[in-house]
Amino acid sequence: MWEHGGSRWLTTVALVLALPVVLCAQTPAPANPAGSGLSSGAASGTVDNPLGIPDLTRVLPAANTREQVSTSLQIFVIMTVLSLAPAILMMTTCFTRIIIVLGLLRQAIGTQQLPPGQVMVGLSLFITFLVMAPTYDRIWRDAVRPWLDNAPGMTQSRALAVAESHMRDFMFSQIERTQNEEDIFLFLEYSQKREIPVAERITRADVPTRVLIPAFILSELKTAFVMGFRIYLPFLVIDMVIATVLISMGMLMLPPVMVSLPFKLLLFVLADGWHLVVGSLLNGFAV
Repeated sequence: MWEHGGSRWLTTVALVLALPVVLCAQTPAPANPAGSGLSSGAASGTVDNPLGIPDLTRVLPAANTREQVSTSLQIFVIMTVLSLAPAILMMTTCFTRIIIVLGLLRQAIGTQQLPPGQVMVGLSLFITFLVMAPTYDRIWRDAVRPWLDNAPGMTQSRALAVAESHMRDFMFSQIERTQNEEDIFLFLEYSQKREIPVAERITRADVPTRVLIPAFILSELKTAFVMGFRIYLPFLVIDMVIATVLISMGMLMLPPVMVSLPFKLLLFVLADGWHLVVGSLLNGFAV
């Protein structure tokens, strides 16, 4: 029955879509001038433009020289980097840990839609900017500002290398703060296709950025889930106490979540939960 109805529906849609094509095919073509196979407009190479579409070739001429091609490629690279900026922000900053912890906190309280997602993301972004401010200041002072001022020896590649070194220092500091160095060895062994001996000494210079970034993300995920587990415990105790009381009173049809939610909110407000959670997040980062 479902297949038959679906086939009939698809046939109807196909007929409706094909109807304009059939009508256009049946419409007689306009008469051409005598002795000419094309109209005057087509013969002269012009077309009707009722929408007034501008000719962009007059504004953006083609790149004919090496310098023009290089400038066009630089603009293309800049636009690509700007489109990837949200992903770069999530991968190389503390945003991942913050948004996961706040999301687990919302689930632990039991308010699935409050605070709204926009509020959670906005709070996570501003906390990220606050935590990353010292690193961004060093990047501005040591890389961006000298490059903009045309400092001696400060080329574009040199500025990118300096900025990358500061970001690498931040990610290394977070991994060492949470003692998740084994994540670096995991990706480093896969990258080098060998098992690293225990006695071998690995420095920061031996770890490429393509290995450091996934190790940093894995470390942040692990730390965020550990913090989420600690946040869940007091709310889980409240749910168990409320469920035990309701069962002892014979109120089996009353959902325990409905009764425990006001008590969890009261506990969270009295303990100044937002201050404690955000403070723990801020103190957990090494800057």
